[in-house]
Amino acid sequence: MTLGSRLMSVSIKSLGIDRLTVEERLSLVEEIWDSITADRPVLPLSEAQRAELDRRLADDHAHPGEVLAWDDLEASVAARLGK
Repeated sequence: MTLGSRLMSVSIKSLGIDRLTVEERLSLVEEIWDSITADRPVLPLSEAQRAELDRRLADDHAHPGEVLAWDDLEASVAARLGK
């Protein structure tokens, strides 16, 4: 069996993923993503990516009062969603 044919036989239905709840599928996606990022070597930034990060850092340093703490942002979103 070749890798291509083996991959073709793997599907949402064959793995039973279609029977999971939305929350379970999202959790699975997160677990798969974490496994991919753990196995993948760190890729170098392009010049455009590095320039954008530098721009954002400079903006953050120039306007430190305009930053929201994660907990505050999360609470604000939760309040808007009624959670």
